[in-house]
Amino acid sequence: MPSTQTKPTLFPILLVNFIDALGFSVVIPFLVVIVIKLGGHELVYGFLSATYSFFQLIGAPILGNWSDKFGRKKILLISEAGTFIAWLIFLVGLVIPNHQLKINTGFAGNILFSLPLLMIFLGRALDGLTGGNISVANAYVADISVKDDRKRNFGKMAAASNLGLIFGPLLAGLLGATALGNILPVVVTAFISLVALSVIYFKVQDRAAKPVSKATPGIIPTKQTTFKGLKSVLKLPYVPYFLILYFLIFLGFNFFYVGFPVYAAGQLHWSVLQLGIFFSFLSGMMVLMEGPVMGYLSKRISGAALVIAGSTILCGCFVLLRFDSIVYIYAGALLFAIGNGIMWPSFIALLSNTGTEHVQGMIQGFASSAGSLASIIGLISGAFLYHTLGANLFLLTAGFMLLIAFLAVPLIKIEKKM
Repeated sequence: MPSTQTKPTLFPILLVNFIDALGFSVVIPFLVVIVIKLGGHELVYGFLSATYSFFQLIGAPILGNWSDKFGRKKILLISEAGTFIAWLIFLVGLVIPNHQLKINTGFAGNILFSLPLLMIFLGRALDGLTGGNISVANAYVADISVKDDRKRNFGKMAAASNLGLIFGPLLAGLLGATALGNILPVVVTAFISLVALSVIYFKVQDRAAKPVSKATPGIIPTKQTTFKGLKSVLKLPYVPYFLILYFLIFLGFNFFYVGFPVYAAGQLHWSVLQLGIFFSFLSGMMVLMEGPVMGYLSKRISGAALVIAGSTILCGCFVLLRFDSIVYIYAGALLFAIGNGIMWPSFIALLSNTGTEHVQGMIQGFASSAGSLASIIGLISGAFLYHTLGANLFLLTAGFMLLIAFLAVPLIKIEKKM
């Protein structure tokens, strides 16, 4: 029978992705500054960043599973509401008195801990616990996309996120320069979350998996996924390999994400505005790569080849970041944009071709959990490694990306079989 519903469009979920990235990236340039101001250093910054990932590790597969069962829209609303409340808690941490407690850790020296820092940790924890936006949004895109369009559509998703990452850091630099300092960017971030809530409620059409017979070959019944989600997902062809590769990619990236802000603020003495400009440039180049460039390449080059080539280019990026030169650092940012811009959308598109729409939320949820686990390990170990190696951490990251390129070679055969 013909459906009375209009076909879901990609634009609302692209807009949600843009708004989420904008809200998230506003805090990137000054988060390390806030931590240092409240008595922490690179290790505290690493633990704070890992807090979000730790709780996302718990929340993402649950939200992904729920989105298969109850529909994508309801879970996106829950996730975004959690983000809004989390930023309110973060804001409280910035305005309450800063009474500090000195803790001697022995191995890492003295760390000053305070109630404001505790509130910021709590806010990041809640945001992580409800941080299923990405996995559910990816499942939604997989639902409404035919397989031939998935590379291009996931490229658009990545481009929408990076478009938000362009304006977020710049907004942080401009708002942070006002009399309200770091408070105003967080207020704006909370407001942006409210806007995302309204977009989800009014513009996103619900997508729920249809009931599936147990006799349907290759499809795991919904009833079994409630208690045996991970076990069921791991039985799907190629999924374990994809989850391992997802984990390793995130592990390598998080060495950069914890090391570079500390390196820029500490060794290079960059201001919040300079950090904002850098991340905006990096994100702008990624939008260019993931939009028109990826649209062109996706029709002519296989996804596996783009993953391998992108990982190799990222290796060169991290080598350039090691040099204390603005020219080399921005050249490294350009290579980061090229490498990540062709690698990540291609990888996510290949992942979305595993399983069916009935378990796509769970697959994306457990993939997010693999990324969250990698983030926890990468952010904490990266903080310790930076504490020991300094900028040489980027050379280690370069070697890691070369390893990922080698491990991605089996994708060539897997893509042909899929």
